[in-house]
Amino acid sequence: MNRQQGLSLTGLLIVSAVVAFTAIVGFKLVPTYIEYFTIKRVINDLSQEVRGGSVRDVQSAFDRRALIDDIKSVNGRDLEISKVGEGFDIRAEYSVQVPLFSNISACIDFVAQNGR
Repeated sequence: MNRQQGLSLTGLLIVSAVVAFTAIVGFKLVPTYIEYFTIKRVINDLSQEVRGGSVRDVQSAFDRRALIDDIKSVNGRDLEISKVGEGFDIRAEYSVQVPLFSNISACIDFVAQNGR
């Protein structure tokens, strides 16, 4: 006699709840990570493009790129910029608090640097 195997209704509900919870959290956190990778790309681009300028030039260039790329977490004044030879060492360190549900939030700390 063959014994039936499979997922019971209770197991299906538990697996569905876990998948739904993971999807909800993922959908809320993914835009924050997309913005982080955009900030990192802009910082890397600026460190290559702006040569021989001043710190203020880097800040204004970042603000222009942030307007185009829809970066809201960091602006040019938040950047830590130091001149290294003809180029710049640029670093942005910031935190984002993402509300998940009810009174539960995720706090994520980001550090974006050029060349790393």
